[in-house]
Amino acid sequence: MKSSFPRPLYHVLTTILLLATEGAACGDDWPRWRGPDSNGLSKEPDWSTEWPTQGPTIAWKLSVGIGFASVVIQDGSLVTTGHAEDKDTLWCVDSAKGTVRWKHSYDSDLGDKYFDGGTTSTPTIHGGFIYSLSRWGDVFCIELASGKVKWSKNIQKETSVRIPDWGFSGAPLVREDLLILNVGDAGLALERSTGKIVWKSENKDAGYSSPFITGAGPNEVVIFGSSKSYVGVALKTGKELWRFPWPTQYGVNAADPIVRGDHIFVSSGYNKGSALFTVAKGQPVVSWQNKELRNQMNPSVLIDGFLYGVDGDTTTKATLKCVDFLTGVVRWTEPGIGSGTVVGAGGKLIVLTDRGELIVAPASPEGFKPSARAQVIGGKCWTVPVLAQGRIYCRNAAGNLVCVDVRKRP
Repeated sequence: MKSSFPRPLYHVLTTILLLATEGAACGDDWPRWRGPDSNGLSKEPDWSTEWPTQGPTIAWKLSVGIGFASVVIQDGSLVTTGHAEDKDTLWCVDSAKGTVRWKHSYDSDLGDKYFDGGTTSTPTIHGGFIYSLSRWGDVFCIELASGKVKWSKNIQKETSVRIPDWGFSGAPLVREDLLILNVGDAGLALERSTGKIVWKSENKDAGYSSPFITGAGPNEVVIFGSSKSYVGVALKTGKELWRFPWPTQYGVNAADPIVRGDHIFVSSGYNKGSALFTVAKGQPVVSWQNKELRNQMNPSVLIDGFLYGVDGDTTTKATLKCVDFLTGVVRWTEPGIGSGTVVGAGGKLIVLTDRGELIVAPASPEGFKPSARAQVIGGKCWTVPVLAQGRIYCRNAAGNLVCVDVRKRP
């Protein structure tokens, strides 16, 4: 059909439409731990589970050093961390090609106490900057485009705060002008633009979860996992609002809380289990508590009222489970996953087993029925995979990072 627009205007509109279409095809970014909504769910539309018999294409591979940090992605840049030769390194690479754009290294101890060691905290991308926290308290604000350090400090040396047994591990949380860190008994806040301390908590062991924000406006609450509790504090002041006692062996409260409405779900390994509670007048009220789902390291995902997550520790035969969020009742158990990880996208589960098999299955309380699976990486895989821009990024403890191309084909 002949266009009624003047030719120059027609070409301009056509170009705008093409650019908009290309932008939509780029898919969803993953700029922070647990994704855009901090729930482990991707909104990525441009991916497929129709894999060849030999598995999906491995687009690129890169060695980033020992560690368990996941990746974050923004505008075609992928950022992660790793350890090698007595240094931690922040890597920025092209997310599609795997080519290194820049890297920033600094002296650091491997810290291989009872595990491989290396980096554990996932960086955060916000407003054109990367925010990173090391296990030993090194905090960085770095320009994403250039790799130039805007500011840095060692928060442990500045405050003399206790370092938990396995180091600080929570990903930094950016909220307005604050940078929130799981440091101390109930967190610490820095001025995002300068690194100046705004508020801090008692000098006691932090847990290993990432700060999680809930609520709105003046009622925003940040939830921290400490070594003995999950604690809710006021965002602006750090004032403690409530505390849910949750003592776990070795102080390993590592899984982030999951919040839906007034309900807060927490889970820990070492045979601790899970609980669902609400807060009334500053006091936690337990809805249920059992040992059916024990998230040792990575949190579960909540999809349509059901939790999907790994139950068990690295020293046990951990399984994947589906649990009813409101009742704690187990709907199914799937063996063979080990201490793997799970995220969700489009009503599907994306599971990476502890030995590097990538599995996709519908998120259904009726059972675990994979629609695609492939061995994409080897070694020890405790790090959660990330789906962004039609690609799934998987990493092992040795620092081998692979980009699995699952884009839809015309």
